[in-house]
Amino acid sequence: MSGLTHLDEHGSARMVDVGSKAETARSATATGRIAMNAAALAAIRDGTVPKGDVLAAARIAGIMAAKQTASLIPLCHPLALDSVSVDCAVEDDAVRVTATASLTGKTGVEMEAMVACNIALLTIYDMAKALDKGMVIEQVRLLAKTGGKSGDWHADESLGGTAE
Repeated sequence: MSGLTHLDEHGSARMVDVGSKAETARSATATGRIAMNAAALAAIRDGTVPKGDVLAAARIAGIMAAKQTASLIPLCHPLALDSVSVDCAVEDDAVRVTATASLTGKTGVEMEAMVACNIALLTIYDMAKALDKGMVIEQVRLLAKTGGKSGDWHADESLGGTAE
């Protein structure tokens, strides 16, 4: 179990002690998409969804969620984030969300980027579900992370990734 940092010598869950780690600049970017019917996509693109500006709400929800990650994921450290951005792009049959979180600290921000992306996608679903209850959230994954002891990592073109 030596490679599993969230387990102690007895196999019990624990929060990793990052007290002795050096602070470094760190960032992480995650992406995902929500596929939907043409009418729902057009309403989002045109700003005619009855609940309001779907993409603006998704961006705000994602940013707020990133700041709450430690409250949602049990073993995550509470982090003082320097920056969170959430971008939404209308594609042919979906809306793609890309979230980036960054800080200078002792632990990475992959979970903050992933939480921001997922909550933004769920917000889009919530605001547009009257137009398409069959929307599908898909392809959520980490695209890249920088900094820290393990260095930089970027996903390859497949669903996996490669260390760099």
